Amino acid sequence: MIKQKNKILRIIGIIMVFCGISVLGLFAYRKISREIYLRSLLEDNINFEIPCLEIKVPVLEGTDDKNLAVSAGHFPETGELGSGNYCIAGHNSTIYAEIFNDLDKIKIGDEMYLIDADENRTKYKYTVTEYKIVLPYDVGVLEDFGDDRLTVISCTDDGKYRQVVVGTFVGKYRNE
Repeated sequence: MIKQKNKILRIIGIIMVFCGISVLGLFAYRKISREIYLRSLLEDNINFEIPCLEIKVPVLEGTDDKNLAVSAGHFPETGELGSGNYCIAGHNSTIYAEIFNDLDKIKIGDEMYLIDADENRTKYKYTVTEYKIVLPYDVGVLEDFGDDRLTVISCTDDGKYRQVVVGTFVGKYRNE
């Protein structure tokens, strides 16, 4: 009787280990697949970087759920690279793409870059001039202010508000 119980427990244990390894393998596969996809997006699209926060993400056109699940998104009909108010958004979340989880650590004077997908990978440099928290429905940050700036928007950690980082355009350079 005891031998039969031990045998059943051993079989259950083996099944549990197999299930655990399968679940871990699935998560590893998803992580690796997402990383490969992210690398291809970085090669084919505009990139956004904040070196001091070790942020480097592709910027896709549009801010729909599909784009924001894997990258930052450019708000349609806002500025161009180096011109107007170029506005992007990205998630601050452990559930979705963990793009802007450290955005609240940014400081005035930090550098941000947009890197064009052109053959020269032209680099547009911005210096952070403002950090603020706004209500989720405050879309005034997307307006054209008559200058050349980069506006980065993400939710706060609790998701109740939006953090907004504004950078003033400094110049463009050939990326080396």
